[in-house]
Amino acid sequence: MKFRPLYDRVLVRRIDAEVKKGALFIPMNAQEKPLEGVVLAKGEGQLQRDGNLRPLTVKLEDRVAFSQHAGDPITLNGEEFLLLREGEISGIIN
Repeated sequence: MKFRPLYDRVLVRRIDAEVKKGALFIPMNAQEKPLEGVVLAKGEGQLQRDGNLRPLTVKLEDRVAFSQHAGDPITLNGEEFLLLREGEISGIIN
């Protein structure tokens, strides 16, 4: 199944966090969700008041940072993704 976000929305796959801290293993349910991800799909742009679309700054495969409570979780083909607005993205990681 293909998914195409609308307007200024971006589909992101979270990047897995490190599960080992020193000699301790942290259980999955005790870990915070990763705050970084990779852009897999994006909309055409942000709709302006005059009806024009402003292109998005992020590109496909950009590695991005976002806050803990940003976006909406979405499940496609049994895999969990995050649907964010471009404004919820804190920055692009080089």
